[in-house]
Order: sequence, then C-alpha cells, then structure tokens
Amino acid sequence: MPKLMLDDPDGTLVMLSDSVTGFAGRFPGAKAMRERRGRGGTMDPLIWSAMAEAGWIGLLLPQECGGAGLGLREQTVLSEALGRALIAEPTGAASVFAATLVGGASPGAERSRLAAGMTSGEIIAVPAWTSGAKPMTARSVNGSILLSGEMRFVDAARAATDFLVVARSADGVILLSVAADAPGLAISERAGVDGGALATISFSDCAVPADRVLSRANRCEDLLRRAILHTRLALAAELTGVASKALELTIAYTSDRVQFGKPIASFQAIQHRLVDMWIEADFAAAAVVNAVDALQAKDDDAAELAVLAAKARAGEAAFSICRRAVHLHGAMGYTDECDIGLYLKRAINLNAMLGQPEQLRLEFVERESGYGRGRT
Repeated sequence: MPKLMLDDPDGTLVMLSDSVTGFAGRFPGAKAMRERRGRGGTMDPLIWSAMAEAGWIGLLLPQECGGAGLGLREQTVLSEALGRALIAEPTGAASVFAATLVGGASPGAERSRLAAGMTSGEIIAVPAWTSGAKPMTARSVNGSILLSGEMRFVDAARAATDFLVVARSADGVILLSVAADAPGLAISERAGVDGGALATISFSDCAVPADRVLSRANRCEDLLRRAILHTRLALAAELTGVASKALELTIAYTSDRVQFGKPIASFQAIQHRLVDMWIEADFAAAAVVNAVDALQAKDDDAAELAVLAAKARAGEAAFSICRRAVHLHGAMGYTDECDIGLYLKRAINLNAMLGQPEQLRLEFVERESGYGRGRT
C-alpha cells in the first residue's frame, strides 16, 4: 500500500509505526470510535494515558521539558500509523499543536508544569483557538488577567484540564493557560461527524493568574505560525494513513466479493477505480514527504507552501478514496457495522481542522505569488 517513504537509518520510524500496530491490537480504533459516540463524544482517558505512556503525546516536546525531543519525521510517521489504525484521539490539537505551543513558550514554572503533565498524560492541554476567529480580549485587573470572548469548534473540550488561549491585550498578544474549571468559563457541545464532540467555549471575565502567561508577541501569527505548520503536516500524514488503509480494505473486499462467478476486483471497471485510488494515495504520501524535506531544509517560505500542498492533497485524496471505498463496498458500506464508513467520517473531520483543501489551495496560490515576487 502507498505509505510515507522516509530515510530511517536507525530504525526509529519502523519502531514507531510498529508500536501503533501493537497499540491498535489493545485498543481497536473502530471499536473506540463507536464507544466514544456512545459516551456523547468524550475521549477515553484510558486510551490517552496509554498513548502518553507510549511517549506519543510528548513526542515534539523538547528534552529539557521532559519530552522525547524528536522531530517532524517521527511525528509524521506516527500520525500516518494512527490514521491507518483509525485511532481517532485528538492528537492534532492536544498533542502536536499543544506541544509546539508549550515547547516554544518562555521557560518558567507554568511551562514546566504543562510539559510534565502532558508527557505523563495527567494534563490534557487543548488549544482554544480557531482559524479565522477573533482573539480573546485580555485586560489586567488587580494582578489577574480577565478573559472575555468565545471560541468555537474546539476539540476534546470536556476532557481538557487546561486550555491554551491566545488573547489580545493592551500591549500585544499573549498565550496563556486557563484551568478548565476556572470561574467564568462555560462549555457547550454538539456532536461531530466522527463521533467526537465539538465545543463552543465562552469566557466571561474569566480570571486567570498572571503567572499563567506563557508567551507574548506583537501578532497572533508570531505565536501560532509554527504550531499551525506542524499540525497541518501531522494532519496531512494522518489523512494519508486513512486513505491508504481505506484503499487496502477495499482491495481486500473486492478481491473476496464474488459476482457472476468471479471476484469483482477482476472486472476492468473496478480495476480502473482501484488504480485511480492508489494513485491518489501515493501522491498524498509523496506530498507529505516533500513537506518534511522542505521543513528540514529550513526555507520557511518553501516549507509553508509544501505543507499547504500536502494538507490539501492528502485531504482531498482521503475524502475521495473513502467515498469511493464506501461505494465499492456496496450496500453494506453504508451500514454502521461496516468500518469503511468510519474512515470516511474520520477523513471529513480531519479535513475540517486548519483548512479544507479548497481553502488551502487559495492560500497556496496567494503565498506562492508573494514568494515568487520575493525571489526575483
């Protein structure tokens, strides 16, 4: 099956991928997704603790914070394997995005507390931030910071112990952690496509101690750029895993399903569809590898373009492949008992985070035009 092809001289990447296979044997992804839906979308703390114990949550946290101190090559391989296994815990938000924010924060007691808790699984730090949303407003009163505003489409809000909030203050933009049970903070939820829950978090003069400020900057972009870049890449890798596994399941099903005395995979029309799906999955994997290489080359502009292309390509491939996979499974593909529909729902959910393919393509064109002018 199509997969990420990255250099692995010491075998670390293979071990990471194999660890997910073993994990999925203990916590089957499809079963966990159905159980989460039955709980009203709340994530399973047992699964998250096991992921932390495996070292996955602190993968991108620096070693001085107690994390693994590994890089994006390792994260992309892990994310791809999680996508293949349909392990739908919110690693994009509560691991990659949160770890990048915390790892890049100013050294201090709060940063150390969050990093240690995230690595052990005792703290679930969820970013309360949405692309395109207005930042919270923050004002200092009697040694505390009062937050006001609203954030929508926040993943895993009920499970969070802390929220990572970006707010606009009188002298710029700040990143701070807010306890999930802080007075003035309210959470309302609705069901998401893949069985999880999406929350709206409201802050009404929510008082936060001043020592919970993690970073300061002049613009939101200065605080969030790296976190968005890393998370988009991880999401692209996970989507690639979803696409590849959906293709694998479809090839297996069409090889076993007999019609008119022979497997339907032997029919030319079916073969053409499977080849098209294979090509899409292979292109998605290649786009993710290209983005990893661009990030390692440390050309910021080229890296941003490559990551945009990877997320757009992988997102479209995963949705297209999963949609056709459901079709090729016939009537059973539309039933809840058939796992292939869960892959489609997961692809839809991952696509919605940090930009749909159409939006990312427009951003790519806009950035590429500016990048080209800057190079001439």
